[in-house]
This record gives sequence, C-alpha cells and structure tokens, in this order.
Amino acid sequence: MAYRLKMQDPRSQYPAPPFPKQPQPAPGLTRRLEPPADHGEDSYKGSGKLEGRKALITGGDSGIGRAIAIAYAREGADVAISYLPVEQPDADEVIALVGEAGRKAVALPGDVTDETYARDLPKRAAEALGGLDILVVNAGHQQYFESFDQITTEDFDATMRTNLHALFWTTQEASKIMPPGSAIITTASIQAYDPTTTIMHYATTKAGIVAFTKALASELIAKGIRANSVAPGPIWTPLNPSGGSSQEKVQNFGGGSTFGRPGQPVELAPVYVLLASQEGSYITGEVYGVTGGEGVA
Repeated sequence: MAYRLKMQDPRSQYPAPPFPKQPQPAPGLTRRLEPPADHGEDSYKGSGKLEGRKALITGGDSGIGRAIAIAYAREGADVAISYLPVEQPDADEVIALVGEAGRKAVALPGDVTDETYARDLPKRAAEALGGLDILVVNAGHQQYFESFDQITTEDFDATMRTNLHALFWTTQEASKIMPPGSAIITTASIQAYDPTTTIMHYATTKAGIVAFTKALASELIAKGIRANSVAPGPIWTPLNPSGGSSQEKVQNFGGGSTFGRPGQPVELAPVYVLLASQEGSYITGEVYGVTGGEGVA
C-alpha cells in the first residue's frame, strides 16, 4: 500500500465493495475492520513538514484521527491524542506508532461530551508536550436511523454534544494559549452539503462545523492563528459498521463514489499536514473536500 511511492490507478488502489457485514458496538475498533483500513502505518513517509510542532488530536485513536497522528509524527510533531477509554486498544497502537517515529506521544483518555474534560484538553496537552500549536478537532458521533421520525432526542443530543459542543469548548480554550503561527483544523463532511436523511442530525452538526470554522478563522487571524476544515466523503473507518450506517450500506460502502470504492484514512492525511504546516500559511477559513469526486459547494 505504498501510495506515496509510485503512481497508481486510484480506482484500484484500495479495496472496493462488496464488503462483509461486520457489526460491532459503538464507538468501534479499527482492528475489527474487514478489510483492514490503511492509516499510513506502512505507507506514509514524512519529510519534516512539522518538525518541532506540538499537536492535539481529538478522536486520535482510529480512523481519520489515527492517520493524522501517524502523519504528524512522521512529519516531526509531538502528538497528544484524546479518545474514549473503551478505545484504549486502538489508542495503544497509535501511541506506539508515534513513539516509533521518534516523537513524544501523550494519551488523554476521556469523553469530549464532558465539558470539563473537553475544556481541559488543550492545557493538559500543552503541559505534557511543552506547548500546543496544532489542534485537530476530529472526534465525532454518528448513529443512523431508518427514518426521520425514529431519531431519538437522546441521540440528537449526543450528536450535538460530541460534534459541536466539544468543538466549541476545546477550541475556545486552545485559542487562549496557542501562539501566532498555530493552526486549528476541524473535520466536517460531505454531509454538510449533501445530507442523508438517516443521519440528518449528524449532517446538521457537520454544516455547523463549516460555519463555526469560517467564523473562527475570521476571529483568530487577529492572533495569527489559522482555522480550516476538511470535509471527507465515504472513508473506511469504524464509524460506519459500529452504527453509523446500516449493515446493508456497509456492504457497499463507498461503491457509489466516482472511484467505486471508499477512501482510506491515509488519503486525507496529506491535507491535514498541509493545513497544519507553514506551507499552508496563506490558507484560512477554507473547507477542503476529500470526497471521492463529490466535491463541496
């Protein structure tokens, strides 16, 4: 899977459906995905773009967050990750991979829906890493329902608290301590632009993330801090088989994209690296789509 080492046909670069049904309890574990996802464990090669930087990544144990953590470490950054305690097996693997890259790794287990925990994250990361100049807000909750009238208030609230409230709490605290030249990156979704009824409350939060990030960028540039967002399309992570989609949809996940397959987490990593690096110094308030050809409006 050396995607950066040679030119390949992107349509056949990674597995395409059909995939097996693979239910697992939320929030899901990477190690149970079939086929396995590529987070860059064997394929991402760094080149020093983030040498000496200090990064906090929420939801950094699996999926997109895991790929970001690996890429950042191999680009020279020390990395702190937050994750739910039940995701410790995945987190342990990420911590080991960051260490193997020769960088400091910090584990910060907890629940971002807890305001105290979410607000404390930037300070705790900064204390452990010796500073904080990259924040990636990536933790997310997605639960599908068969129809609009079946969406529960409980899950609506959980989605809002995970995807929006935690974003607000953590970025508000981080912005107080991050120095000029820092970068904040959020994770939106194609769902912000092309929402699906069965996860419409999730789509609502992703549209909110786009608006929040654009407003944040306007506010924080006065401090020399840039803020941008990445909007993924169908990416192969534990989010979907653990309740984010029906098992029938999992079987054909990503098959409707113009590539005929889902994206792999590692395919987003270079965008997160660009937005965090000094090479992205004139980029703020933008949304970068990595959607398999769907684009963003």
